[in-house]
Amino acid sequence: MSTIRPQEAVERALSLSRADDCVVIADEASTANLRWAGNTLTTNGVTRSSRLTVIALRNTADGVAAGVVSRSAVDADGIEELVRAAEADAAGNEAAEDARPLVAEGPPGGAAGWDDEPAETGIGVFEGFAPALGEAFAAAQAGDRRLYGFANHVLTSTFLGSSAGLRLRHDQPTGLLELNAKGAGGSAWAGVGTRDFTDVDVPALTGDLTRRLEWGERRVELPAGRYETILPPSAVADLMIYLYWSAGAQDAQDGRTVFSAPGGGTRVGERLADLPVTLSSDPAAPGMQCAPFVIAHASSRESSVFDNGLALGATDWIREGTLASLAQTRHSAERTGLPLTPAVDNLAMRGPDGGASLEEMVARTERGLLLTCLWYIREVDPQSLLLTGLTRDGVYLVEDGEVVGAVNNFRFNESPVDLLSRIAEVGETGPTLPREWSDYFTRAAMPAIRVPDFHMSTVSQAT
Repeated sequence: MSTIRPQEAVERALSLSRADDCVVIADEASTANLRWAGNTLTTNGVTRSSRLTVIALRNTADGVAAGVVSRSAVDADGIEELVRAAEADAAGNEAAEDARPLVAEGPPGGAAGWDDEPAETGIGVFEGFAPALGEAFAAAQAGDRRLYGFANHVLTSTFLGSSAGLRLRHDQPTGLLELNAKGAGGSAWAGVGTRDFTDVDVPALTGDLTRRLEWGERRVELPAGRYETILPPSAVADLMIYLYWSAGAQDAQDGRTVFSAPGGGTRVGERLADLPVTLSSDPAAPGMQCAPFVIAHASSRESSVFDNGLALGATDWIREGTLASLAQTRHSAERTGLPLTPAVDNLAMRGPDGGASLEEMVARTERGLLLTCLWYIREVDPQSLLLTGLTRDGVYLVEDGEVVGAVNNFRFNESPVDLLSRIAEVGETGPTLPREWSDYFTRAAMPAIRVPDFHMSTVSQAT
């Protein structure tokens, strides 16, 4: 194949375009991974991939039609075919309702490094992590425990260009670790998101897993019902991310979601939580840095290819308990009359200053449940955002400030929006990994929360 640098692919596609306007996105990614089972490293490797997306725009009598075609591993000789395919797609489409003039200027410094080679990861990213993992294997073996899991690191360089003169680049590192321990006390899980694995504390993670397995050596059976429950940051992240994904302005304006106001419009400005909790995103958040401009490979009800390159900023979605913003395109912002607040690829939740640690929250619990994580989360009712799912890898009974044993798993039924109004305590915020959504969303910082009446709808036989 005739290879081509991603920046050159963008320029060539733009020069070959016969469309009225054109946007081109080139993504170059490399991935390094480690996997282990039963205290033994099983596989490791590095892969590379590339994707080229061409967005052809055609002026029509009543607007602008868009054609979008995206392909992997496009060589130099395949670019023209891809461009013509996008133009053919545009020729068959009607005018797009989200059509707006192309963005001509991105965020300051957005073109920095345009001519440099794409960033790459490799096995070397695990240089400090791997020895600590080896020591954890030895300790687990000596303690009759077994460790399973994987570490993954992806580095993606994105190059965005348009016929309006826009040239932007972003390098995104995305790492995660999932670690599972098994022993006489059942199974326990821990996970973290990271940019480069230099901040991963393996001894602290495995120490917590060992403690949880010790808790699990005593079993207690409990029936379904409503329990005072402490949700750790990972579980909170899974629920709040689903809330965030459901907070599109266009769907809310059209009466389709929990954020739709009775009688029309949205619930922006309505108080959702009694406690002053804030749910926010910021592309510059330390440790969670993400693209500072819109990268849209396709249009949807929450994103628009016409907004590619639009600068992103810090946004409060819920501010001190009140719904402040919904995810907007320029099209939906004009429809709703609300400020333009596009989605950002990270999420943080914070409560009042001085939140307690998870350990302090447990110590103040007279009787309740302590969860580890949630999984198999599915939507039941979009109008209330009612979700169902299961607990996993450790549900523990707390009595008089002490964990006294592990209980059976449950299926839960809860709406994260309704949950906000019932939170009794918000702990300190820290980086966390959502267990359920880690394939799609890793940049999160959340607190533990205390809910006085979390709904465990049925007992689950999952172990």
